[in-house]
Amino acid sequence: MDGGTETGWEPHRIALLGGGPRAAVTVAVVALHLLGGGPRAAVTVAVVALHLLGAVETGPRGTLCASGPEPEGLEPFEGTVLDCLHEPLTVRELVRHPDVRLALALTRIPLAEDGLLGRPWLRPNRRARRRVEFWRERHPLPAVRHGLTDEDTLLAVALHGEAALRVLLPRFALRARLVERVEVTDRDTRRHTSRGGPNGAPGPFSCGGGGGGGAD
Repeated sequence: MDGGTETGWEPHRIALLGGGPRAAVTVAVVALHLLGGGPRAAVTVAVVALHLLGAVETGPRGTLCASGPEPEGLEPFEGTVLDCLHEPLTVRELVRHPDVRLALALTRIPLAEDGLLGRPWLRPNRRARRRVEFWRERHPLPAVRHGLTDEDTLLAVALHGEAALRVLLPRFALRARLVERVEVTDRDTRRHTSRGGPNGAPGPFSCGGGGGGGAD
């Protein structure tokens, strides 16, 4: 333990960037996922955050695209991801996009300054892994999404990755190819579905079209 800082560390304290509680939480969970799962994991958190805001929709072959007006108060990494999604891209393509790679590099700076990334490759060190593991134990994977705020959902995805996506956002995770296969059960209580065909099946895709609506 670092003089108590390990157990006293709060995820939102990673982000001292202003913009209100939601922005702080989003920056924190992106950082957590970057520490725990690398660039793809961090991009996944940003995509989920935008999905919950209704700012992205899914299209054919696992593509994502911006939809509707840009939400207010996006933090910089979210904004970069959304800007890239004005053309249809998969998550894999997003991770490789030069603008996203630059934004990820900038996200690493405060983590390195906090001593959570080892040199010379700026990868999560043992201290970072201990912190992430502590928060996984403190915030176990929810059994259902009912009653969770969007911030709770984001934190669960940041801490538990694919397991959280399968439980909390199974339809979206499948359509966006964030997981290879999910089983959607009656416990999935999302109130909305993506625009398109029956039973939430995605319809014809158009960049900048109808909203994703934060639906699953």
